[in-house]
Amino acid sequence: MKSSTLATVALCFLATPSFSQQQTDADAQFLDLEGKTVGMATLTGTPQGVVINVEVTGLPASQWVAFHVHETGTCDHEGQHESAGGHYNPGDKNHGYADPDGPHAGDMPNQYVPADGVLRAQVFNSMVRLGEGNDIKGRALMIHAKPDDYKTQPTGDAGDRLACAVIE
Repeated sequence: MKSSTLATVALCFLATPSFSQQQTDADAQFLDLEGKTVGMATLTGTPQGVVINVEVTGLPASQWVAFHVHETGTCDHEGQHESAGGHYNPGDKNHGYADPDGPHAGDMPNQYVPADGVLRAQVFNSMVRLGEGNDIKGRALMIHAKPDDYKTQPTGDAGDRLACAVIE
């Protein structure tokens, strides 16, 4: 009986794809308001959402900034990145974690930029995916000048768009 149980467990283990085989990756290159490359993000798809590793330079030092997924994968620096549209919102929800009818799928927690002006963060978003429903490939990541207040419609009063990156 023990050997048949071990054989069943081994077969189940072999039949289940490993986490690394399930990953779907994407990259995004951040552009500032002058069109200069100021950072990168790598995105890793998981069964529960997307992990975003980000490093961006030249940001306002010693303060919190908003970080969102925007609906359109266009980062026109000459138009202050307005080309990226609004927050990614496939569920037609209100903006913000503090709104009972929110949040947008593209809403993410504020990030702190230390004294050196370089944002280094690892953010997990459970409301989006890579390569399936709520897919964010082809959309944009955005860093704003101010922190998101998690309630003001439709943007969280996050201020100017400082850095934008198309997810590829």
